[in-house]
Amino acid sequence: MKAARIYIRVSTAEQDLERQHKLIEDAKAKGYYIAGTYEDKASGTKSDRPGLQRMIDELQPGDVVIAEKIDRISRAPLKEAEALVNAIKDKGAKLSIPGMVDLSDIEAEGMAKIVLDAMQDMLLKIAMQMARDDYETRRERQMQGIALAKKKGVYKGRPRDEEKRKQIAGLLGKGAGIREVARAMKCSPSTVQKIKNEMAKSGSGNK
Repeated sequence: MKAARIYIRVSTAEQDLERQHKLIEDAKAKGYYIAGTYEDKASGTKSDRPGLQRMIDELQPGDVVIAEKIDRISRAPLKEAEALVNAIKDKGAKLSIPGMVDLSDIEAEGMAKIVLDAMQDMLLKIAMQMARDDYETRRERQMQGIALAKKKGVYKGRPRDEEKRKQIAGLLGKGAGIREVARAMKCSPSTVQKIKNEMAKSGSGNK
């Protein structure tokens, strides 16, 4: 029985992961043993997501990583996205994305395997570039919308989660490391670093 590791991601804390949980039942229906389920609420442009890194650390040869779409794995520029996929492949695991041609169940040797691997690499590269293009298009439209709202004087910006910021500051104040806090609070290390910098400027980090 093949082992599957399910990776689930949404971009913000407000979004729901529930829809992607269907991947688990679908994988079981195909005869996979679920070796682990990993979740992140973070941007796909970042590769230092706690759930993703834990999954890569725990991968075993022959595992199949299943994600809803390639953009769940990465929306980073192509070079960074390829490095992430290669980190999965270097562990001897395969990547399965329902909806695109999936070669994870095909066994081949010799020249046939080389051809199949090349096809998979090409399809993944195209999908990763499309995911990045979609991200950049959305971001450009968002910036245009913000610029228009600012021009009209109606832009307020995203509200800060003050309670979460207090909790992060509290953990930092107790001496916890940036990555440790990021894992505990399910946020990116860059967010924790930003709050740590703000604490240093205000002097609260020295109290």
